[in-house]
Amino acid sequence: MSIRVDVRSDESIESAIRRLRRLCSRDGRPRGRRARTFYEKPSDKRRREARERLKTIRRASKMR
Repeated sequence: MSIRVDVRSDESIESAIRRLRRLCSRDGRPRGRRARTFYEKPSDKRRREARERLKTIRRASKMR
């Protein structure tokens, strides 16, 4: 599966790269790559995912 990002005529390369990173993070690619790099204990995985959820919630509440 590949992700394709077309650079618009009025868009800078930096913003296109940001869009690509956002799409990849929503797709779960960085997390999957990290999981295959080394073994992660189930308890550590739960703890990490809980931290990520809290981080997302805090970020969303700051934007309001």
